[in-house]
Amino acid sequence: MNDTKDGHGYKIGAVVLAGGQGKRMQSSVQKQYMMLRGKPLIVHTLEAFDRSAVDEIVLVTGVGEETYVKREIVNAYGIAGVTAVVAGGKERYHSVYEGLKAMPDCDYVLIHDGARPLVSEEIIRRSIEGAIHYRACVAAVPVKDTIKVADEQGFAAATPERSRLWQIQTPQAFSYPLIRGAYDVMMADEKLQAGITDDAMVLESITEDKVKLIEGSYENLKVTTPEDIVLAEALLSRREKLREASAKQETEIQV
Repeated sequence: MNDTKDGHGYKIGAVVLAGGQGKRMQSSVQKQYMMLRGKPLIVHTLEAFDRSAVDEIVLVTGVGEETYVKREIVNAYGIAGVTAVVAGGKERYHSVYEGLKAMPDCDYVLIHDGARPLVSEEIIRRSIEGAIHYRACVAAVPVKDTIKVADEQGFAAATPERSRLWQIQTPQAFSYPLIRGAYDVMMADEKLQAGITDDAMVLESITEDKVKLIEGSYENLKVTTPEDIVLAEALLSRREKLREASAKQETEIQV
């Protein structure tokens, strides 16, 4: 039996992706290293997984950044759960594959965008439970706006039924053998890689397994543009105030 933190007896891994260039951020500093409430953005992400039932974290970073990340991120902020820092690849799926190869003995794996620093332990817990129960699941929220499908000339061509539309987030969680097998097949054939934008698509294109949508959060935003930093700062500030108020109330009750 593996030594695990989850209470299920399964070994849970997390691949956290932090190798993006963040060109839409309009900053000389890569978004994963930008300061957010006094810490690099990626640290908030890693701390959430470190506090969770995840047993090991593989951090995937840009080529040549591994030593810097180990020293200035993992060691400097004491992220004990990070067991490996590996270099990613050209596309997101290349980076995910490198992360998967670095944790071959896991039973289940969560794949998460490092640029989602507001992921909560509750979402991580639901993702783990979803992976164990369904073998494949993704965090998601219902879309708030009406969505239009455009034609080639940019005119509205169709309006999908909003009640059936979901905005996909991360973590995306899977049985490790299932997602690793799908990635092995896809990476062996470049034709299968066309149009792949997330891990659920890899599974859906290679296997007949269905992917369950589980409850994410509208706060679990992906920091992509300068406006997202402002929003993430505000949301983190609110979380801190709520925690402080809760701790104060608990102290008063005990007294």
